[in-house]
Amino acid sequence: MSAPAETQSPIRSLIPARIDRLPWSSFHTRMVVALGVAWILDGLEITVASAVADTLSQPETLGLSSAAVGLVAAVYLAGEVVGALFFGRLSDKLGRRNLFMITLGVYLLGSGLTALTLGNGVGWIIFLYVTRFIAGMGIGGEYAAINSAIDELIPARFRGRVDIAVNGTYWAGAILGTIGTFVFLKVIDLSLGWRLAFLIGPVLGAVILVVRRNLPESPRWQVMNGRVEEAERSISYIEQEVEATGATLPPLDESKAIELRPTEKIGYVALTRVLFRDYPSRSVLGAALMISQSFLYNAIFFTYTLVLGKFYGVPSGSTPLYLIAFAAGNLLGPLTIGHFFDTIGRKTMIAGTYILSGVLLAISAVLFNAGLLNAITQTIAWCIIFYFASAGASSAYLTVSEIFPLEVRAKAIAVFFAIAQCFGALGPVIYGALIGDGSEPFRLFLGYLLGAAVMIGGGLVAWFLAVDAEGKSLEDIATPLSAAATRRRTGSVRAEGATRPYAP
Repeated sequence: MSAPAETQSPIRSLIPARIDRLPWSSFHTRMVVALGVAWILDGLEITVASAVADTLSQPETLGLSSAAVGLVAAVYLAGEVVGALFFGRLSDKLGRRNLFMITLGVYLLGSGLTALTLGNGVGWIIFLYVTRFIAGMGIGGEYAAINSAIDELIPARFRGRVDIAVNGTYWAGAILGTIGTFVFLKVIDLSLGWRLAFLIGPVLGAVILVVRRNLPESPRWQVMNGRVEEAERSISYIEQEVEATGATLPPLDESKAIELRPTEKIGYVALTRVLFRDYPSRSVLGAALMISQSFLYNAIFFTYTLVLGKFYGVPSGSTPLYLIAFAAGNLLGPLTIGHFFDTIGRKTMIAGTYILSGVLLAISAVLFNAGLLNAITQTIAWCIIFYFASAGASSAYLTVSEIFPLEVRAKAIAVFFAIAQCFGALGPVIYGALIGDGSEPFRLFLGYLLGAAVMIGGGLVAWFLAVDAEGKSLEDIATPLSAAATRRRTGSVRAEGATRPYAP
């Protein structure tokens, strides 16, 4: 058995400094592709489920009622929340690599089994719901494990743009899902086509699972859990991979060493104390950013087809074309302005993207209420709004993954993700009621103003509470609890931020 944390000898480590000094290399590109596919899979799954919703109500498929079809999406989202909380804790306990292999496997199992729903009896319908729940658990777990791994393995000066770009690829998955389901449902018999659509994600995931096998564990997680020799092997492997590309590693600054004393494992009850006792303003920031973006996105994304159909008369068969345009705007934002979060800075860019998207939404609401928009101009307006909102939403995930200590990072991501999903679930309900039969546009106008106010509110919170994390080591943003344990022995612990815990 390992010795209690308080009796273990301190560990002096340069692991964080060795990671942050690395130049960008093909290793980092390979890692981002292998890990970042989680968001593509989520976007793909939700889009496929939405696209086949009407198909599942047809007699030649499952013959589900509208309520039963709606429950398919609800069960998937519930699975995401449970998976984030369950696997988030395991990620902090067992390691990032172990979990990003397990969570992808869980997703492959759940989504693959969905395609094997062979009948429309009660037993098969229950089977469908169970498989969607399992798939959701896998994706929810991916959010916690993957965000943690990427942040801990990417050099500090690239962390913002990489995180934001990776989160933004959700919309690449939405585009892939839209095109895939359009082909399968139009070209192939419906009874087979919807099943093949649900296999798009598992096929992609199976390929990525092979690539992930060659990725190392996070050396940061290893050293802060007392696994010094394993951490040395992992960081040496990464450095060798980078040097193999012809890159020269910069000199190592010995003054950036940190001293650690591995801490006991922290559960969700203890995490709550850490968040609201030691990091109250950061907890408010994380909750505000996650809730506001989730509410807006779920409200607009899950009802856009209703708006197009009831207010603009767009036939359901044409809505995939509008979704592709909508998704393209969401994808371009993080890819083209993400680097500004590292250069201009977190506070300015987070607050700016939230507030600007809220203002643009309010302007489009006025135009909508005045009857000045049609299906095309409404979609253009959404593209412009969510060009900025998408980068802001991605920065919310970046924020909650970098402003809390490493030992609770995955659990913190899981908690804020779960909170966001719960509040976000209100969006489609509220906006669906406001849309109604499409005869009262003023009600939806008020709903758009509500969404604008929520985003502007999130931006104002960011302006006052956002952390200037650009270019900084994770250990400088939030002192690891394992380092704080050492500092307590000298009486020099400080919350709501970090100072270098050891300097020779």
